[in-house]
Amino acid sequence: MGRIAELRRSSPLALLVGVAAASVGVIYGYDLSNIAGALLFIEADFGLSSAQQEMVTTATVIGEIGGAMAGGWLANAIGRKRSMISVALGYAVFALLGAAATSVSTLTVARLLLGITIGVSVVVVPVFVAESAPADARGALLVTYGVATVIGIIAGYLFAYLLAGTGNWRAMLGLAAVPAVLVTLLLARIPDTARWYLLKGRREDAERTLRQVEPSIEAAQRELAEISRTLAEERAGGVGVLREMLRPPYLRATLFVVTLGFFIQITGINAIVYYSPRLFEKMGFEGDFALLVLPALVQVAALAAMIVSLAIIDRVGRRPILLSGIAAMVAANLLLVAVFAAGEKFGDALAAVKFGGVLLFTVGYTFGFGSLVWVYAGESLPARMRSMGASAMLTSDLVANAIVAAVFLTMLTSLGGAGTFVVFGVLAMLSLAFVYRYAPETKGRQLEDIRHFWENGGRWPAEDARDAGALVPDSEASA
Repeated sequence: MGRIAELRRSSPLALLVGVAAASVGVIYGYDLSNIAGALLFIEADFGLSSAQQEMVTTATVIGEIGGAMAGGWLANAIGRKRSMISVALGYAVFALLGAAATSVSTLTVARLLLGITIGVSVVVVPVFVAESAPADARGALLVTYGVATVIGIIAGYLFAYLLAGTGNWRAMLGLAAVPAVLVTLLLARIPDTARWYLLKGRREDAERTLRQVEPSIEAAQRELAEISRTLAEERAGGVGVLREMLRPPYLRATLFVVTLGFFIQITGINAIVYYSPRLFEKMGFEGDFALLVLPALVQVAALAAMIVSLAIIDRVGRRPILLSGIAAMVAANLLLVAVFAAGEKFGDALAAVKFGGVLLFTVGYTFGFGSLVWVYAGESLPARMRSMGASAMLTSDLVANAIVAAVFLTMLTSLGGAGTFVVFGVLAMLSLAFVYRYAPETKGRQLEDIRHFWENGGRWPAEDARDAGALVPDSEASA
């Protein structure tokens, strides 16, 4: 948090970028949860079956996949800033279209279109932040976007609760248009990133932007020279971005971000966000307060966990946070399997333990995966491949999200709570093993230096140097 306060004094542009990204995160989070509350009332208006509820929810995620696939290309073609403005305007238009829906089919189409804008945002925002922030504050600003997303999720549940007495699901969906318009006005004040300007040959614009981000003219000049050198090396290779991502040494990086993106969602977090009211019903809770406010309280705890992650990420590092968060998810799954398997033997006490399991699962997710997804999406690949790499990672993430959204209610009915969380528990353990083996530690490293990890076969060159030094006598090593 101290580093964010320091940004306010030394780099107003970086702070403004963080605020804009956070605002987009609030809108994104609001949409994740408000559809969960709205479905309680849409079901009554349109007579939705469980399969139709899954269809309406999954339509958004399918749109997100399309948006994520196009997001990298769009960010390179028209710029990070213009892409984000398009996202904010799209949120406003399609939120209002969903609120005005007159049938299941029109609501599904509106949700699909809204999903496209969300898909673009989850690719462009991490890239925009990563390329606009100083190295020692980049992790904190990227986690801030995740914090804002959780705040939006909380707001979605609470607005659903406040409007539950009226059953006005149209207002629940349409309210997202208000902050979207405000974000558009904020984004109009921000330049694009220096890296995008250099990609387009606009060196003066790049230098002007860097001077607003870096604390000194000398630092800005060094950063400009490093970005220019890196881009020149990449262009000299003469290989298209996609082809370069699919060949060594960056194939390893591509496989890492795609697999990480898949694990982030297939482990089940959005099953809880999208279907919390239904899950809490299965756990024995009933009434608007239990079905809408209890999920919000879960997200308040998740927000606290993410704020802790924000405060320590640039000191502790990425890997320890990610591994401990996934470990908490594994423990939560084991607890949920045990209490669902116990049935109704312990009455209200068992329901409280189930709530605790959902709470632990969500806190573990937001502390680890929820915080770090935006960091790894923004940091893992060199500048020329960054937006395409983020697009590939988040497309994989959204494919997994679509699978979970499409089958969770069916799993809960056919496998029961115990069987459902056995599946999620196994997936969480696989993700823990994957992260332990392959995730790089990027704390404090310049964006342009991270490519050396992949070029060195998944090791930092300094590690090889230390290993080599350990194999020779001290006198020989010092020579």
